[in-house]
Parts: sequence; C-alpha cells; structure tokens
Amino acid sequence: MPSKISVVSIGPKVCRPFVLEIMVFSPESGYKFKVNVERSCTPEADAMWKLVFDLFQLKPDQEVPLVHVSFTAGSPVEEKAIQQMVSNGVTSKQADVLVKRVFPAAKELKPGKPPTATQKTTLKKAMADVVNVEL
Repeated sequence: MPSKISVVSIGPKVCRPFVLEIMVFSPESGYKFKVNVERSCTPEADAMWKLVFDLFQLKPDQEVPLVHVSFTAGSPVEEKAIQQMVSNGVTSKQADVLVKRVFPAAKELKPGKPPTATQKTTLKKAMADVVNVEL
C-alpha cells in the first residue's frame, strides 16, 4: 500500500449559525405549526443544535404567535438526531410525536402567561421524544 499523508492546518474554530425551516403544517383547524432546526454557536465557536417550533393561531388575515419552544440537544446522540433532520426532514414517527404530544402541550399554554413547571416539563419531554424517537 502506498504511503499517505494528511495535513490539517490548525487555526481558530469556526462555527456558522443557521436556521432551516423543515416543516410547516396545520395540526388542527385554526392553528399553524412551524418547525426549525437551528445551529447556534457558543463563544468558543462550538456548535449548539436546537429543535425549535412556533405555534400560531390563525385569525382572519393574520397569524397570532402563541408559543415559541426551543429544545437544545443535551448529548452527542441528540445532536446527531437533530442534524439528521437537516438532510432528511421530519420522519413520520417524529411528525406523530409533534402532532400528538407537542402540539397539545403547547396549545395548553396561555399567551402572555409564563408556563407552569408541569407545562415546561411536559413540553421538554415531548420535544426530547421527537428527537429520540428514531434512536
């Protein structure tokens, strides 16, 4: 086998944030759901992967924002699952969890009122299940 060499220049880390809208749907009449994958960056230029959704109530001639939820991956496995949504989109299993668990939990929140601890826990668990359902 011939000899090989690999040369990598060492320099400052680079992280490029982005937002990709991966899904828009109406889970129920009068509502709209937008799902995004975000990559943000720490001050040390490490990537942070997030699954984000926004719930809107549809009124005549306007979309009224009701709730914004951002789930940050807590492990390398969750990061990889969120990254896969960039190239593969939302799977049918993930969509089922979004519609059957995340949407009802988000719909319970009242605009302008902070969520209760129980509501936050329920939403966090449902979002974690979206990320982990394929694992």
